[in-house]
Amino acid sequence: MRRALIPLLALACGLTVANLYYSQPLLDLIAGAFGVSQGAATVVVTLTQIGYALGLLLLLPLGDLIENRRLTTRLLLCTALALLLAALSPAYPLFLALSVLIGVTSVVAQILVPFAAHLAPPSSRGAIVGKVMGGLLLGILLARTVSSFVGGLWGWRAIYFISAALMLALAVALRRLLPQRPPSHTAGYFSLLRTVWDLARSEPALRRRALSQGLLFGAFTAYWTAIAYELIGEHGFTQSQIAIFALVGAGGAAAAPIAGKLADRGHGALASGGALALAALMAVLAAAGHRSVILLGVAGVLLDFAVQSHQVMSQHEIYALRADARARINTVFMTTVFTGGALSSALTGLLHHRYGWTGACVLAAMFAFAGFTVWAAARWRASTRPREVAIAECPR
Repeated sequence: MRRALIPLLALACGLTVANLYYSQPLLDLIAGAFGVSQGAATVVVTLTQIGYALGLLLLLPLGDLIENRRLTTRLLLCTALALLLAALSPAYPLFLALSVLIGVTSVVAQILVPFAAHLAPPSSRGAIVGKVMGGLLLGILLARTVSSFVGGLWGWRAIYFISAALMLALAVALRRLLPQRPPSHTAGYFSLLRTVWDLARSEPALRRRALSQGLLFGAFTAYWTAIAYELIGEHGFTQSQIAIFALVGAGGAAAAPIAGKLADRGHGALASGGALALAALMAVLAAAGHRSVILLGVAGVLLDFAVQSHQVMSQHEIYALRADARARINTVFMTTVFTGGALSSALTGLLHHRYGWTGACVLAAMFAFAGFTVWAAARWRASTRPREVAIAECPR
């Protein structure tokens, strides 16, 4: 791992994953542009995340089959084309279809994270993955701010043009600077997909981490999908003010390096439970304190902190399971995570339409509490088994 590669990988992860979140604060503008309801506009978020889940399931395993630098640059070119067509889209159904394609091709970040784990020495793998994840998380958290500012200045289509140009620039930079990483799997694509299912069946730690993070990401998605409607309707915010509010979420990116160091020192189990409990409490705070922008902001930053901490600690554990199958392990993990996000965004649209902000917050709290239950059940099972089995299965 050359030190200069770490910021490049972090930047690439942040810029590519941001494509999934640009639409969230622009839903009101998108609804107006295409003449659809707020509930119909929320479908953009759902379909983008469904597309991402499909990309994770069908394309991410290729990281163990195709040379990673070539795979990454080709996917970036496809993403750039999808973004450009979305920016030019004249009709809402076409825009929705292109949103799915944007999601499918934006899996580059999840190819690069296990790539960083592959390059890193075992003694500092958590810290290095945490730094790369810090860039990815900043992309998630700052995407809403950037798209709000750009949407307020030049309209919602502008962010898609800008991101298309950035994807092209990233493709050139990564083609020149990434080292080649020949994959270890040579049996073929469909054989590779079968081994993904085998990994999910044979690794209980992977199933547990994927399910709990998927539920936690559902809480995250419920909050950030509905917050723009709440700020506009309840507090009279403009797009620029929403952009400033979204900046509070960037504080959650500080969780990544902290969580990586905690995991390296063996404290990942207890810290994971704390993150899940914190997320549930912040969802309740967001519902109770909805009349205060300050309380909404506190809830948002701590919710983000919890989600990102748990993800880094989860990846630290699952990447240690099978060094030869990290892309496929990440396929199981991230497909589950974004399936949870897609389910949450669909339910958020329905509940917000009927029950408003409170309905979205109750959904977020339920998702987070369910994730905490998964963690607590695993701890309880480990504590009731013989010591040798408990040590092997206990969350790390």
